[in-house]
Amino acid sequence: MMIRTAAEQDFPGFLDLASQVEQWFGPMVGVPGFHDAVRAHLRASMALVAVDPTGPGPGLLGGLLFGAEPPSHHVHWLVVSDRARGKGVGRALMADATRRWVRGPGRIEVVTFGADHPGAAASGARVFYERLGFLPAEPAEPGPEGGSRQVFRRTVA
Repeated sequence: MMIRTAAEQDFPGFLDLASQVEQWFGPMVGVPGFHDAVRAHLRASMALVAVDPTGPGPGLLGGLLFGAEPPSHHVHWLVVSDRARGKGVGRALMADATRRWVRGPGRIEVVTFGADHPGAAASGARVFYERLGFLPAEPAEPGPEGGSRQVFRRTVA
């Protein structure tokens, strides 16, 4: 697996990843605002992709959109493909983003599923962030599908 800065040619791969998680996050693939957000991150070089240069077939293993306004850093979007979940792709994307863009002291924040959201357990997102040292914080605005959301935060020394 290789992590690299995403480029415009990765845009269709981001849409493919989005299509794999719309049941949890709500519509993205056909939403112009999502397209705009991905393209803005691509232009700003604040997007990463995980690829398998020796693997079978095309497609991204994962993608991440990040934002940094020190001392606050934000995971705007992180998705791992169905075929690569549980294989360290998300952890590798987060490690690379942290190495590239995070300078302490500060914090990294992400909004993920609330504890009562059906996708919370199925996606493994809450456990994933907790294993990376994030702690549950305040509730966030519900997602576009109406499900609960919660901020997770990690302090960076």
